[in-house]
Amino acid sequence: MPEPVNVVCIKWGTRYNGPYVNTLASMVARHLKRPHRFICFTDDASGFSSRVEAKPLPMDSLSNLSASKFESAWNKLGIFSNPLFDLTGPTLFLDLDIVIVADIDPFFEHKPGKFIIIRDFRDGHKGIGNSSVFRFEANQHVDVLLNYVQNAVEIKAKYGNEQNYLSSFLMAKDALDYWPEEWCRSFKRDCLPPTPLNWFQAAKLPADARVVVFHGTPNPADALRGMRSKMRLVRPVSWVKQHWREEPLTS
Repeated sequence: MPEPVNVVCIKWGTRYNGPYVNTLASMVARHLKRPHRFICFTDDASGFSSRVEAKPLPMDSLSNLSASKFESAWNKLGIFSNPLFDLTGPTLFLDLDIVIVADIDPFFEHKPGKFIIIRDFRDGHKGIGNSSVFRFEANQHVDVLLNYVQNAVEIKAKYGNEQNYLSSFLMAKDALDYWPEEWCRSFKRDCLPPTPLNWFQAAKLPADARVVVFHGTPNPADALRGMRSKMRLVRPVSWVKQHWREEPLTS
């Protein structure tokens, strides 16, 4: 039997609630065969199911950090704390606003030991990664975090967001690699029909996709029920309903 692995996510503030975490944990349980722990780092564990191990936000244990350094998605950098509580070994980070649609065991089999990330849907040609899905060895790459702590103001001004910084830092060390393109698809770029076809057709699920990433708007809940705005129309998506759901625990 394969060694147990870690699947982690992070939740802070009020944008996402407990059911979002439970739904992600349920999708992982359906699509990951190997034994695993599902851990959510959070400032509020209310509503979590027993599938989820709740732990504090990693940066809360670092007394030299001020909260202002970790607003928004910069919170993710706390994942590179060493030690990362009691976690060891291969660790897959997943954003809360993704939909898992197929087997994710290959995410632990692909280039073991390396740091692997999505090639960004917009700026991938520059080597930038999208941090919605990445794998790393727990307790490695603490230098990513320490460099940020020491130079937060300059780094935020230069890179704008955490995934640009993370990608650039690891690229400079020749420590960055990417998932096969077909595994992680963008809902907006790869699934939604172009205008005006979006008025008549629902979003398609690309062949060979394993994870669909909902970066920005719409999110999975929008795709589930459909949405209309000045910028776009999204018809209800049946495959989101099929996959983005929480299943009750069986005794």
